[in-house]
Order: sequence, then structure tokens, then C-alpha cells
Amino acid sequence: MSTFAKRERLLLADLLETTGPDAPTLCEGWQTRDLAAHVVVRERRADAAGGIMIKQLAPRLDRVMAEFAAKPYEELIQLIRTGPPRFSPFQLKQLDEASNTVEFYVHTEDVRRAQEDWTPRELDPVFQDALWSRLERMARLVGRSAPTGLVLRRPDGQTAVAHKGAPVVTVTGEPSELLLFAHGRQTVAKVELDGDENAIAKLHEAKQLGI
Repeated sequence: MSTFAKRERLLLADLLETTGPDAPTLCEGWQTRDLAAHVVVRERRADAAGGIMIKQLAPRLDRVMAEFAAKPYEELIQLIRTGPPRFSPFQLKQLDEASNTVEFYVHTEDVRRAQEDWTPRELDPVFQDALWSRLERMARLVGRSAPTGLVLRRPDGQTAVAHKGAPVVTVTGEPSELLLFAHGRQTVAKVELDGDENAIAKLHEAKQLGI
């Protein structure tokens, strides 16, 4: 049975292949080749991937990333398509869904929305619900560095508190767009912000919003 994570993985691989290795992305300083290398290292080099979250391990991650980025681009795309190695924990369906659905969705949009002619994707309600479920669980994590109070709200009124504080800014949008906003892609997320004007400006400019 197909899963959201597998679907987004293949969409990302196809998009990276179509755009080529030197296209821009929303990840500062990264072209598509760099993003592809990041995805592969995260899944295949646990000894280096810790540098994504742990600052002290970042130099090793940078070295391994550079090694993979130097590989033929077509090889990186194929590694993304085929997925993690046989004995990787990511081979477990539940872990794959929990860890990769958002990862691949966000990175797909990192490529799509960095192109001049991008248009919003039409996402089905089931996938939106799945994204909202994940956003609810990670809201405090992605919003921990917000410079203001931050509430995420779906159009139907469901809310998740991402950061406690005052003044409060309420961000309203579909779960897919709220995820992008909460992961630091404020400039491209299709959302509406309500609250103090100065607080909204600070939130838009926040460099550390997200993981």
C-alpha cells in the first residue's frame, strides 16, 4: 500500500530530476544538488545526520554532505527514489510515515516555490488532515524560537499553540501552508496573519522559526 511518505518521496525525486542540479531552492545557500545530498545523507549516513540537530556534529555533516554532493546528480536522484538501505529504521512503515511525510512535503515545496512559475498544489483533504495531525504534535518544537506568541489555525477553527507569549499572532491557513510557515518558509506560505502589526513584522522576519 502506498503511503504519504512514499508518494512525496517520488514527487520530490521527479521534481529534482526535472529541475536539474543547479536550480534554486528555498533553503538558503542550497541548490537542488545540495538538497538532494541532504536527503540522501539524512537517510543513509546516521553517523553524520546527527549534525542536522546537534551543532557540535555539524562539521562532520558538512564534510559528508560535500562528498555526496560531488556524486553524479543522477545517482543522488536514484538513491532518493529507492529509499533508505535495507536495514535502516526508515524501512519501517510507521517510522517512515512519521519522519518523512513532512520532510519530503516541505522539501518538495522548497524546490517548487523557488521557481518563478510555481503554482500551489491541490492537496486532497485526507492528506491535509494527515499534515495537520503531524503539525499538532510538532507545533511547540517548530515554534519554540518564535519572537511572539504563535497560534496556528485551520480554516475550520482547529488550533495549535506553537509558542506561548504576548502579543499573540494567529496564523490561519490550510495545514500544508501552516507547515511551511512554521518551518521558516514564511515568505511563500499562503496564510493570513492576525495580531499586533509589530509582532507580525517580527514573525515574518524571524530567521530561527522552524527546525
